Amino acid sequence: MNDILIQNTVAFFEKSFGSSPQKTVLSPGRINIIGEHIDYNDGYVLPAAIDKVICFAFEKNNTKTSKIIAIDLNEEFEIDLTQEVTLSDVVWTNYIRGVIKQLQDNGFSFDGFNCVFSSNIPVGSGLSSSAALECGMIFGIKSLFDLRIEKVDISLLGQKAEHWVGINCGIMDQFSSVHGVENKVIKLDCNTLDFEYHNADFKDYSLILLDSNVKHSLFTSEYNTRRIECEEGLSIIKAHFPEVKSFRDASEEQVLSLKDKMTEKVFSRVHFVVKEINRVIKACEALDQGNIELLGELLFETHYGLSKEYEVSCEELDFLVDTAKEDNSIIGSRLMGGGFGGCTINLVKKGQENEVKRKFSNLYLDKFGIELKFYDVKISNGTQLV
Repeated sequence: MNDILIQNTVAFFEKSFGSSPQKTVLSPGRINIIGEHIDYNDGYVLPAAIDKVICFAFEKNNTKTSKIIAIDLNEEFEIDLTQEVTLSDVVWTNYIRGVIKQLQDNGFSFDGFNCVFSSNIPVGSGLSSSAALECGMIFGIKSLFDLRIEKVDISLLGQKAEHWVGINCGIMDQFSSVHGVENKVIKLDCNTLDFEYHNADFKDYSLILLDSNVKHSLFTSEYNTRRIECEEGLSIIKAHFPEVKSFRDASEEQVLSLKDKMTEKVFSRVHFVVKEINRVIKACEALDQGNIELLGELLFETHYGLSKEYEVSCEELDFLVDTAKEDNSIIGSRLMGGGFGGCTINLVKKGQENEVKRKFSNLYLDKFGIELKFYDVKISNGTQLV
């Protein structure tokens, strides 16, 4: 699939600039197997890079101006590297402007370049196309000008670029895009950036994302509220159990013993977080043991917690997961990402994929009048040269 994308990107570059690119880069989107809403609650996440990518083609142009063409948008822009980098009204260009600004602000010196890029990552699907764009651009400039930038610093520079654009994201998206390894998931501590790989052999099951095709506007305000509620809950736990420094130190028993000390909402949030941290650990053990059925059960448990305790689901996502529970071909399903829309991630028995898509498509259309989208994903390598 990516071979055609690479060929088309290189051909477009040659047509646009009359020369062959000096560097060609693939930068992937990502999924998160389990560990939702706990990156900012001192827990672990379990992401992986996937085989949906952005392809970039680069060359030096021996000037102080860079020209970048977005093939899919049929748009382009130029940026003078000697001038201060500022935000533009053309939103997609800001991610690239942000990358250039972060590299310059951190002392990296480079000259003008030509670049074209094209993507097969579905935009707005929660697969983190923005992180792939940032990290692929940094990786390409690094490779083109022989800059010394470690993988972890590519991730951090990409995150800072996104913050500059105005999106206060965590580190998971950029980190997994850069550090991905084929058939491996990454258990990542988002605070220390310590990480370890675990095998991701799903055996008799395929990973399929069902895109609800909805995005409710509640996310930003509710996200901020959740963070406040979790901070309040943690402070109550610490007051009664001084040995607890963060949620990962707290047990479910401790949380249950403090139920009458918290509001109903705060208790529900905290209960979910502590259980979800433990589910990530159990998910790693299940993968190491090849127990994919247990992993599926954990996905269902996570969705229940996200829906009923953390309250970041919506009617459409709950319908998809409830329908999955009743389908013998699916052993696990949950909403993936921030919630209030986007995708569910599903473990589907091999050979049943087309039937599942047909059935879910019809049921979802009947229920909501919305067309369901499907993405088959495989766990793949991180940002790399072709």
